[in-house]
Amino acid sequence: MTRDVTIDRLGAQGDGIVETGRAPLFVPFTLPGESVRADLFDGEKRGTPLEILKASPERVTPPCPHFGACGGCELQHASPAFYAEFKRAIVVEALSRHGIETEVAPLVPCAPGTRRRVTLTAVRADPKVLIGFHEAHSDRIVPIGPCPVAMPGIVEALPSLEKLALLLIDRKKPLKLTVTQTAAGLDIAAHDAAKLNEERQRQAVQHALSAGYARLSSQGEILVQARKPHVFFGDIAVEPPSGGFLQAVTAAEDAMADLVMAHLAKSKRVADLFAGSGAFALRLARKARVHAVESEADALAALDGASRLAQGLKPLTMERRDLYRRPLTFKELKAYDGVVFDPPRAGAEAVCEALAKSVVKRVAAVSCNPQTLARDLRTLIDGGYTLLSVTPIDQFLWSHHVEAVALLERQR
Repeated sequence: MTRDVTIDRLGAQGDGIVETGRAPLFVPFTLPGESVRADLFDGEKRGTPLEILKASPERVTPPCPHFGACGGCELQHASPAFYAEFKRAIVVEALSRHGIETEVAPLVPCAPGTRRRVTLTAVRADPKVLIGFHEAHSDRIVPIGPCPVAMPGIVEALPSLEKLALLLIDRKKPLKLTVTQTAAGLDIAAHDAAKLNEERQRQAVQHALSAGYARLSSQGEILVQARKPHVFFGDIAVEPPSGGFLQAVTAAEDAMADLVMAHLAKSKRVADLFAGSGAFALRLARKARVHAVESEADALAALDGASRLAQGLKPLTMERRDLYRRPLTFKELKAYDGVVFDPPRAGAEAVCEALAKSVVKRVAAVSCNPQTLARDLRTLIDGGYTLLSVTPIDQFLWSHHVEAVALLERQR
């Protein structure tokens, strides 16, 4: 069914929303105030825009030829000013839902061509493979050529990655390739790959060497490492685990770290919770004694290796611990005057409940999910902390995803 509709607002995931008086109608790739001819489906709950009848003055020409098909970017059609305020408003609204009224800083921007880490999907299209990103709301793959968000080294490697996928792909399921641009070249981790016989493994290794990859892993096993795939946390080189967590954009990580470092500058002993491979811990250890807590053994091993080679660090200890099941206790937290936490999307509910009862002076909360961040900040505020600032940070350019750093202090 085709219908002409007017977009009332954008939803939290970047879709245009039409208030119908019943269930809202979601129309992607549109902007508030636009009149759109849409093809409705899913019981008239969703629509595909067929024609923009009246465009918003905030509409711009998308920079990517795949926009509208590729599901990686939802907001390339929005002006920079509109886009920045939309992302800031996601954080404002999440806080408001938990009764937190505070000034939220302008969005820290993200430049095109800076994404150092992407996850590509490959599917069989005999005798070739298609490699790219998922189409919006679909399992179909959109093959990509240019990609304005990824670093040039990743884009230039797409033809060689297609050849690699042909060697690794299973006949029954899609292949995932996590590709990271490091100082030594590309670090590639394959997931859901085929079980490789000796000949196919030899071919994959030879391809990786000829293509100049720094490291190639499959199913968690390193097939070949030509060079150590270092990234830098500040000025400290770290060899991250294959396929492990890493902030997707260096500048975004630096912006988060700058806020955290400034806030905890007077702290003598700091706990870094959900520490990963040490993006905050290693920087903080320049000035303070740091205890890093993380559940993933590979991430802690990377942090340990980097700390042993770095010069000029204060004591840095590490602990493997599931903070969801075993948050630090009141007694343990007494040892610290500063805490930073950067949890997965589920947030840090148990950690914040413990902090709310603690005497820790300063807390820096880093989050990739404004909804769980707001919930956790409510707990800390109710426990006696004062919220000093909230800064949204763009890392996934032209998507609805937004990071945020909140800084809190306990008054005497």
